[in-house]
Amino acid sequence: MKKIDPTILKETAYIFAFSLIFSTLMQSVFLIIGKWSYTVLLGNLLGLAGGVGNFFLMGLSVQSALDKTEDDAKKLMKISQSLRLLMLLVVAVIGHLVPVFNLIAVVIPLVFPRIAIAARPLFMKK
Repeated sequence: MKKIDPTILKETAYIFAFSLIFSTLMQSVFLIIGKWSYTVLLGNLLGLAGGVGNFFLMGLSVQSALDKTEDDAKKLMKISQSLRLLMLLVVAVIGHLVPVFNLIAVVIPLVFPRIAIAARPLFMKK
């Protein structure tokens, strides 16, 4: 097995930290509106793991694709994207079917990595 590139670990840590901050804010909103329960916390943890895990797996796929020919790299990335999307769908379905998870608290953290990526230029040094 190939060693994980330090850049992947660094960027995943950034995504995790950003998502954790937003998850805390989401917990606060549920608490303020009076809808907080342990199901919100568990759903948040499931969604957080799914979102950050998706980003990490994408990084590993990109790392693997760099060693391949262009056509093989495209195929690998398409397969990776399909499988990661399926994984996110499974996380959402688990959040819906298993009563210990609040579905809204599962789905919202899946978007946090996208927000973190969009906000990244605001925190980069020029």
